[in-house]
Amino acid sequence: MKIQENYENAKLAYEKWGINTDKVLEVLKAIPISIHCWQGDDIRGFEIKQNDLSGGIDVTGNYPGKAASPEQLRNDLEKALSLIPGKHRVNLHAIYAETDGKVIERDQLEPKYFQNWVDWAKKLGLGLDFNPTLFSHEKAADGLTLSHPNEDIREFWINHCIASRKIGEYFGRELGTPCLTNIWIPDGYKDIPSDRMTPRVRLKESLDKIFAEEIEPSFNIDAIESKLFGIGSESYVVGSHEFYLGYALKNDKLCLLDTGHFHPTETVSNKISSMLLYADQLALHVSRPVRWDSDHVVTLDDELREIALELVRCNALDKVKLGLDFFDASINRVAAWVIGTRNMIKALMYALLTPVDYLKDLQEKGQFTERLAIMEEFKTYPFGAVWDYYCESMGVPVKETWLDEINKYEEEVLSKR
Repeated sequence: MKIQENYENAKLAYEKWGINTDKVLEVLKAIPISIHCWQGDDIRGFEIKQNDLSGGIDVTGNYPGKAASPEQLRNDLEKALSLIPGKHRVNLHAIYAETDGKVIERDQLEPKYFQNWVDWAKKLGLGLDFNPTLFSHEKAADGLTLSHPNEDIREFWINHCIASRKIGEYFGRELGTPCLTNIWIPDGYKDIPSDRMTPRVRLKESLDKIFAEEIEPSFNIDAIESKLFGIGSESYVVGSHEFYLGYALKNDKLCLLDTGHFHPTETVSNKISSMLLYADQLALHVSRPVRWDSDHVVTLDDELREIALELVRCNALDKVKLGLDFFDASINRVAAWVIGTRNMIKALMYALLTPVDYLKDLQEKGQFTERLAIMEEFKTYPFGAVWDYYCESMGVPVKETWLDEINKYEEEVLSKR
């Protein structure tokens, strides 16, 4: 009863600004977040022939309970989803194929190796997204894939990406919602290169081959993801932001921005409005970089709120594909999903409960004192009361009570692995 009462009081506070909280919650329900499966097993995947993590990727921590099988990973995801309000999506990498004990090279992957994922998604009413895996493989050991000077290695990865688009098409056809198939590669050099152009020419040629076959966008949407630098590619990354932005605009592909893939003084929130002037759609991988692209669990910090505010200000909630990308093995992995995803949804709610049109008008009139004052005052408006009501109305635990479910799951399931 207290939750309802608090909500009614909050509703009145927001109504003074022309904000209908009931309508806000209806909008929020319709925004899916693509939740990354790789948080649950530290990006190990289920390939028969396991390789060490590479491509500048590392997962630190040894918290017990890591998923060791597809069934365990799906069960963990299902538990997390039960504690998150709304209907969302799950994002897979190619290394999560199930090949019945057979060694299947990545360039030979087929939709049939993801049948169990599709059956599971159908049961839960979820959409699936996909990523070819161009790291943690002997053919990526020197840090080059689609831009590799060796044609055979380059062709291997081209064929892997082509196969991945077919898998994405399969997901979209089977599940009735388009799959976002996103390509990220680790290609780059540790030290200053003597030739920046040639690797980029090869990458462009590789992408042209990958995208040569048209796939119905109602089944599969192609995205390409940039990066500033990585461990082992500190001085030069072939697939820079400028490279992929140009390629995406010229070839009608989605440019995917990862919040950890830029210089520490850059913010993705500041890029959204500019890019939407020239692109119909964008994609985001929301993470939390700490000094480098370290993919910490998403918290409700200033940048997360600002990203959500930009999506609302730009009227772009239906133009930007939202996904998460973090991995932390130092805490309960299922809890990490819950914390990060709930925070992304909180940020969207916060933005929807902000009088963006009024604030825009203040800026246009040059009333900067009032603009700053109102923006700051809204940080302590009764947003939490609306969040609690939303969680209760969506049938998920309110406030921190979801931790009881996590602790029980850890005791009964995770601790026994």
